[in-house]
Amino acid sequence: MNKSFVIGGVLGAIVVTAGAAVAGFKMMDGNHEAKVLSARAVTHTVRTPHQECHDEQVVRQKPTQDPNHLAGMGIGAVVGGLLGHEVGGGSGKVLATVAGAAAGGYAGNKIEQKVQQGETYTTTEQRCATVYDTHEEPAGYEVEYEFDGKRHRIHMDHDPGDHLPVKDGQVVTTAHG
Repeated sequence: MNKSFVIGGVLGAIVVTAGAAVAGFKMMDGNHEAKVLSARAVTHTVRTPHQECHDEQVVRQKPTQDPNHLAGMGIGAVVGGLLGHEVGGGSGKVLATVAGAAAGGYAGNKIEQKVQQGETYTTTEQRCATVYDTHEEPAGYEVEYEFDGKRHRIHMDHDPGDHLPVKDGQVVTTAHG
């Protein structure tokens, strides 16, 4: 026999034996990978509160020392009484004086009230409100894969790529590093 023929035959037998051994091992061990059909990234919204402030011009009424408008009422009553006294004559003079004092007191009260309402000042005040910044953060992946002819869905914390490893007949879904 030819020496090359013998060497070729032995090498061929080794290759065939090795191939058969690997195929037999794979059949005993089952699939080594599960095919990933889809992997969809999932996010969740994070809201972060913070204060935003701005200055605002505000008109305020000046404080008054006469909230009941007594000064205006008193001055009005005196002026009205004097005018009523001048208008009336005889016994009607007393009645005209009293009526003038009452009308003058009422008018003086209203005049002072109007004057006090117009006494204002402007100040700057800070106004603040809580506003929210929002942004999206990763929350993993919704994964659909096929293993042993069946479809399965799981949530994973990382992108699995095209395949998931199988160990001892079980799909491995945890990150390996």
